Amino acid sequence: MRGCAIVSGASWGIGRAIALHLAGAGWPVLAFGLADRQVSSLAEGGLTELSAALGLDHEVMEADVSEPAAVAAVVACALARFERIGAVVNNAAIGPLGTVLDTPPELFDRILAVNLRGPYLMARAAIPPMIASGGGAIVNIGSGAGWGKPNMAAYAASKGGLHTLSQALAYDHFHDRIRVNTVIPGGGGIVSGMSLGRVGGDATRFGRNAPGTAAGRPATGEDVAAAVAFLLSPAAATISGTVLDVGCFAGQGGPVPGVPV
Repeated sequence: MRGCAIVSGASWGIGRAIALHLAGAGWPVLAFGLADRQVSSLAEGGLTELSAALGLDHEVMEADVSEPAAVAAVVACALARFERIGAVVNNAAIGPLGTVLDTPPELFDRILAVNLRGPYLMARAAIPPMIASGGGAIVNIGSGAGWGKPNMAAYAASKGGLHTLSQALAYDHFHDRIRVNTVIPGGGGIVSGMSLGRVGGDATRFGRNAPGTAAGRPATGEDVAAAVAFLLSPAAATISGTVLDVGCFAGQGGPVPGVPV
């Protein structure tokens, strides 16, 4: 048995799409997140709906990825119910906008706690049972902001840290048969609690003039989920330490120019 897939930040948006896609691909899923609205996000109350959508063969928990005890409880639940952890998807993130001048220290700390400390805690808790059962795979959801973007100082710092943490994990656990990769949503247009929160909930302002993707449309949560599922699958058995950009070169210096008029 390949074990379960743990997905953080799964109550809404990209995380919800990933959890549902993995379940449809045959993974037993343990999805977790927070029910209450987080800073700069409009997502709230999605855990009950996710539980109903996933069904009884899967597990949904409320837990804060930045808290060691909560992460330990998630891993313990996964092992108790599914016996083995085969995959971890670190998706949970918060993304308030701001420069260093208008980002208070406590907000800076909270952004790094969720976006960087959270994946560290998940890796620290999940890797030992993965090693004991012969290996597994971790996918971290990064951002083009990890290479620096304006008005995203703390968020960019957290995602830059996540990218390098992913590379370090890939090196450190190569011989443990644990693959670690990064997926970057890009191109603008992916609807999430974070993205809508950045425009005050006004969906008409979101994704305007975004370059979209080579498919001629914006990427969706399902597009990201499909990329994650590939990296967790046997088809990607030899792939570790890579960055898979689901969008328009967000990890390669972008942005792509807007659509010609």
